[in-house]
Amino acid sequence: MDLSTLFLPVRRIEADVVAAAEHEADQWPGTLPPVRQLLREGLDLGPVTILTGQNGTGKSTVLEAFAMAYGMNPEGGSTGAMHVTRPSESPLHEQLKLIRGAAASRKGFFLRAETMHSFYSYLEESRFKTSLHERSHGESILELIQERLPTVRGLWLFDEPESALSMHSCIELVHLMQRAIQDGSQVVISTHSPVLAAFPGAQIYQLSDAGFELVDYDRLELVTGWRSFLADPAGHFSGR
Repeated sequence: MDLSTLFLPVRRIEADVVAAAEHEADQWPGTLPPVRQLLREGLDLGPVTILTGQNGTGKSTVLEAFAMAYGMNPEGGSTGAMHVTRPSESPLHEQLKLIRGAAASRKGFFLRAETMHSFYSYLEESRFKTSLHERSHGESILELIQERLPTVRGLWLFDEPESALSMHSCIELVHLMQRAIQDGSQVVISTHSPVLAAFPGAQIYQLSDAGFELVDYDRLELVTGWRSFLADPAGHFSGR
């Protein structure tokens, strides 16, 4: 065993063979190529893992299932959060087995931008007093992370956080997560942001209709697409 993985909250995600056999492979989300590959081959994780890909390829589905298999609320929050608004998660988490680091923390935090409003309301009604509703969306996310950094040393999951963040705030998020990693945490981010995908030292998986593969930053469709657009913005709208 690589000794560096002993302190990772999760070293690998793979199928629970018995549980997976009870689910129909031709039903969603098993129809998504990255999900089929995950159940067939598993997915190795490092200190920082990035998931990229076009809409609909399964990034959020995989991350949500990962969070639930770890024991976190699918609508976000820490391993103790219990709020529920409208259940919509897939049964994928029931088919997964997590290979954990032997000496790793069991704590974690799941942040998904699309459910943050309801999560803030949950915090206001619980023992966690907060004024996050009074902040801008981006400010509130960064403030929430700063509040939790001292107590959550474990697994941090982010589902497309850039939807609420400016470029500079994305850079600030990376700085915050670098501090978390130095303190022993692990980070997984699903993103469309070339800034977040550039997280130093990250292993990057690109999800597509072919499944998923490890891809160097400069070869990502996300990166080549943005570079092409910025080189000729008008051309992309003129049909050339």
